[in-house]
Amino acid sequence: MQSFASPAPNAIPVWFVSADGWAAVKGSIGDTAAAFAERCGFKPRAGALQLIPGAGGTLEGALFGVDAADAPSRDPFASGELATALPEGVYRFANQPADADLAALGFLLGLYRYARFKADQAPRPRLVAPEGVDAARTERIAAAVAFGRDLVNAPANLLGPDALEEAAVATGEGCGAKVVVIRGDDLLTSRFPLVHAVGRAAAQAPRIVDFVWGREGAPKVTLVGKGVTFDSGGLDIKPASGMELMKKDMGGAATALTLARLVMETGLDVRLRVVIPVVENAISAPAVRPGDVIVSRKGLAVEIGNTDAEGRLILADALALADEEAPDLMLDFATLTGAARVALGPDLPPFYTDDETLAGLVAKHARGARDPLWRMPLWRPYEAMIDGTVGDVSNSGTGAGMAGSITAALFLRRFVEKAKAWAHFDVYAWNPKARAHGPAGGEIQAARALFELLSELYPKR
Repeated sequence: MQSFASPAPNAIPVWFVSADGWAAVKGSIGDTAAAFAERCGFKPRAGALQLIPGAGGTLEGALFGVDAADAPSRDPFASGELATALPEGVYRFANQPADADLAALGFLLGLYRYARFKADQAPRPRLVAPEGVDAARTERIAAAVAFGRDLVNAPANLLGPDALEEAAVATGEGCGAKVVVIRGDDLLTSRFPLVHAVGRAAAQAPRIVDFVWGREGAPKVTLVGKGVTFDSGGLDIKPASGMELMKKDMGGAATALTLARLVMETGLDVRLRVVIPVVENAISAPAVRPGDVIVSRKGLAVEIGNTDAEGRLILADALALADEEAPDLMLDFATLTGAARVALGPDLPPFYTDDETLAGLVAKHARGARDPLWRMPLWRPYEAMIDGTVGDVSNSGTGAGMAGSITAALFLRRFVEKAKAWAHFDVYAWNPKARAHGPAGGEIQAARALFELLSELYPKR
């Protein structure tokens, strides 16, 4: 449960202890408790936890080691460790951490577990919202991230195209959005040939989920998310190791839906549009082949150089659709390239935009929300790498494995013409190992930073 406990007079205090603040905390907890902690070997180092006993076997309090506020290594979400390390009970922060908002959010995020199949019945500690923290907003963010993590963590036999459509529709309709879904061969008559081509080999039909929320006349903000529920690679089949995590190839859709949920539940003053192309990249007789050429919604003839570069294909049609109404801001999200992970690792997604103002705002809010993002260049000379031989553009290019994330972004850019500002986010959507604010598994990247950005640009009326 990603929520705070009700205020309680007997909430157990937790003191944040840094090396330079240990003396002050000693004065707060008293000589006996301080001596006990030191006798137990407690040192004010990041992550160190010491429980302080009270009379009759009760728990008097806890000490939690943190880095100094100005330390480059300081993790503002370190308090998430408390969500799994503390015994059951109701707690409060006895002294203010360096950033109470992020510390409180870190605790709520740290409570998350995917329990669809392996129920975790262990009792959890609860936290009283720290003074000055917007509890409702923090709970809303934590719940939205948990929703997105659940989508990414769900196995493909549970979350195929039908189920992802259901989740997207429920998200939109639950907030009063108008939802349209186009499935199967109707994609051809509605001019989504690339989405149809990628998904037509699967048992569950490909589709587009398209919903609109917000008042007419408000600034148009459009989110597009890659919804590949499982990626075998198609006829250019992945090896077993490459398929292992491919249930998460709909992480872009999960990101878009998480951000959309935050925008709608908060009531930001936008006309929000969300476009989710949903497919499984499977193998059967109708599968798209290397060398096929498909004329996209935009009219560009796309040459299929590799069927495992399918995400950019479905995004191309979705972006072309979204671009037709010239939104004020268009953001797309995709678990698009392994090249992005080679360049920046799993924790730091790259983003691409030609808009300097937008780039500055993304960087600002990524830092503020501690939701890291790093700008990469839309380097025009690499356009030649994705020129087709018999088509207008190739989905895989000729770079011999080099600049793969950049060329993928350049490919997408060819389908964006009218949007006043656009950015592409190549997210990983996965924690390879447990961190303070969440276990190993599905993760939502970029959504918190962009929610802060949208909240600044388009506050609630």
